[in-house]
Amino acid sequence: MRLMFRWLVRIAASLVALAVLAILLIYYLASQSLPDYDRTVPVADLVAPVEIVRDNANVPHILGESDTDVFFGLGYTHAQDRLWQMTILRRTVQGRLSEVFGNRTVAIDRLMRRLDLYRLAQQSVSAQDDQTRAALAAYSAGVNARLGEINERALGRGAPEMFLFNAPIAPWQPADSLALVKLMGLQLSGQMANEVLRARTALMLDDPARLADIMPDAPGTAIAALPEYASLFPDLPRFAQGIPMPDDPLSPFPRPGLAGASNGWAAAPSRSASGGTLLANDPHLGFTAPSIWYLARLELAKGGVIGATIPGIPVVLTGRSARLGWGLTSAYLDDQDLFIEKLNPDNAEEYLTPEGYKRFKSRPSIVEIKGEKPITLTLRWTENGPVLPGSLYNLASVTPKGHVAALGWTVLNPQDTTLSAAISIMGAGSVQEAIAAAEGYIGPAQNLQLVDQENIAMKMIGWVPRRDPDHQSQGRLPSQGWRAENRWQGRMPYASNPEFVAPRGGILGNTNNKVVDRPFPDHISFLWGDTQRINRWNRLMQARQVHTRDSFIEAQLDPVSFTARTLLPLIGADLWFTGEAAPEGTPERRRQTALRLLADWNGEMNEHLPEPLIYAAWLRALQDRLIRDDLGPLADAFTHVEPLFIERVFRDIDGASAWCNVRQSARTETCTDMARLALDDALVWIGERYGTALESLRWGDAHQAMQDHQILGDVPLLKYFVNIRQSTSGGDNTLQRGRTIGTGPEPFRNVHGPGYRGVYDFADPDSSVFVISTGQSGHFLSRHYEDLAQLWRRGEYIPMSLDMGLARAGAVGVTQLVPAE
Repeated sequence: MRLMFRWLVRIAASLVALAVLAILLIYYLASQSLPDYDRTVPVADLVAPVEIVRDNANVPHILGESDTDVFFGLGYTHAQDRLWQMTILRRTVQGRLSEVFGNRTVAIDRLMRRLDLYRLAQQSVSAQDDQTRAALAAYSAGVNARLGEINERALGRGAPEMFLFNAPIAPWQPADSLALVKLMGLQLSGQMANEVLRARTALMLDDPARLADIMPDAPGTAIAALPEYASLFPDLPRFAQGIPMPDDPLSPFPRPGLAGASNGWAAAPSRSASGGTLLANDPHLGFTAPSIWYLARLELAKGGVIGATIPGIPVVLTGRSARLGWGLTSAYLDDQDLFIEKLNPDNAEEYLTPEGYKRFKSRPSIVEIKGEKPITLTLRWTENGPVLPGSLYNLASVTPKGHVAALGWTVLNPQDTTLSAAISIMGAGSVQEAIAAAEGYIGPAQNLQLVDQENIAMKMIGWVPRRDPDHQSQGRLPSQGWRAENRWQGRMPYASNPEFVAPRGGILGNTNNKVVDRPFPDHISFLWGDTQRINRWNRLMQARQVHTRDSFIEAQLDPVSFTARTLLPLIGADLWFTGEAAPEGTPERRRQTALRLLADWNGEMNEHLPEPLIYAAWLRALQDRLIRDDLGPLADAFTHVEPLFIERVFRDIDGASAWCNVRQSARTETCTDMARLALDDALVWIGERYGTALESLRWGDAHQAMQDHQILGDVPLLKYFVNIRQSTSGGDNTLQRGRTIGTGPEPFRNVHGPGYRGVYDFADPDSSVFVISTGQSGHFLSRHYEDLAQLWRRGEYIPMSLDMGLARAGAVGVTQLVPAE
């Protein structure tokens, strides 16, 4: 017995020792790819030396003798810190993820091949101006210099992920960067998904007038009545079920309600305490680890530029120079239209046009799959755009038999000069120069906020499709592609894009809200990203005669929900303080406790408070009760509460209170009944997940920022090293925006928000500040993988200075790239 025990101990000790050795070996191999920031690197393709000074936050300050040398250095630093991220983004837009990840990503590759973004990017290289082509070539050479260094010195394949997913990395090409711009456009686009959902909802509703309730227009002048979708396609089943699309962290197709968003505002000297212009910007995208953003400073011939870049793209997208500051918010331009194309019943290779049947433009495309046989797709294009599969946003459910759907989209331009425009904006010296430089910007459409030393401005940049005034659906629903009046007729002139220069009030801004109220077809959009945050922003801006950098920071970090302050008095109008005392532990007592907490609450979505969780759960349960009866399973597609819908129902606008009555029940329910029942639903749900002690709840426990590694985030044990999760304040409708996922067992997870924040003060430019939500490095063993995350969570920033003395004072390393002999 004693001998057996000794052997068991020896075996256990051996297994532990082997496990420790395996961990040490894995750590050793992974750590080989950690970049050395403090060295001299001979580079074959370099003409003159480039110096890369990394300040104490690991922000590279890149100096060279020419602009091309500086772009070379940016390519090198991007590849040093974010090589895995860059290669995954490139494979995504190429539709080549399955070569690495096998069957898991085949559906994504199929969709990306249909859009053909990479081929369009290749065609766009020749359309760039000389400055941009030189920048692209130099940037690509910088990335490839780092790849050459990795291959020559065996630097752990460049990233720890490469050991798990070994695949060759092709040299970087100028088209790769242009393709990533188009990929960002896809991630920011929400019009296509909205068209499909609008059509599906129209088919489900018995009363067409109710569509304006559940999918309301932003407040403003009403539009003319639209045709019912069923009348456009009479043969379409009224209650067709959809086909699910891939739901994978690698998918670039935004979930409904999770397309681009942002905040940006500016103050003129007359509204600034320091007498200089102010600009604040925080673009919102899906959270990942590492962040999509990367901070950098470029010392160009026209002067220093500092701000946020995206690895793979050689431009500071939002930032400042010594003379100009610029920020971006999603414009929500209606730049996508779905066209239902009728097939020739005698020849499926032809589709109907205004001139008769024509053949699709088609070509084969082979998708290689790791460990499996390749598959061959036939890519088809009509005159309106690429033919899409029925799985995308459930297109199959709104596409009649004998038809296919095609996409018209401004980003599908083979002569796309968006990057040239972005680089020109970066080099502009004044508001007017930047507005002129943006004319070549095609997509994705953005609101460009600008400040120079004296002026402030906002200009919508991006090509606006020209639509016929007689368009059947005004671009709001999939339309008949064979009718001439539904087709695009070129673009609107750039001068007609909304523009606001030197406003009389001295302040301008955008929270993805409606910016103009023009009749169709000059309308810009019917779908806007915000009807709520703008109200809180307006209050904060007008509450002060003059603003400072700190007051702009305060507005960026404001967690107060205008929506909660507006809706709670409506939905609880007949519930506040009306019940009799109830015994402890009963549902009535919990309801009374919840109502008491909410009655004393000021609408602040603070992570440490219980009220935001009670409020969010109540509104979510209420909307589900209101629409489930009418929409059935389609109710699951409405993942986020629509505040205007709730308001319309409880104010009974145009008879919207009809949603409160449950059609299947014998009695007639009132909106008060629904509010009470929904609150009980919410409290049961909270009790099951977070406990019944309402006063002890914390919003932050439910509202965690989910900055997960897209590949390793679900791997047992490893996920604790690669994921960055933090309790956060804010919510769907606050300026400190933390958009919830809206689905699953944890619907309030924070998955979409300000991965970058910057505030620029042109009275003292070097007092400007910025931050990203993770760290600069994409290597999870680096101390710079998450060193900025806690600052970001606490609402803190790092200096955004062009002072090289400050950068050198606390530098974590200085890299010298020198021409090889």
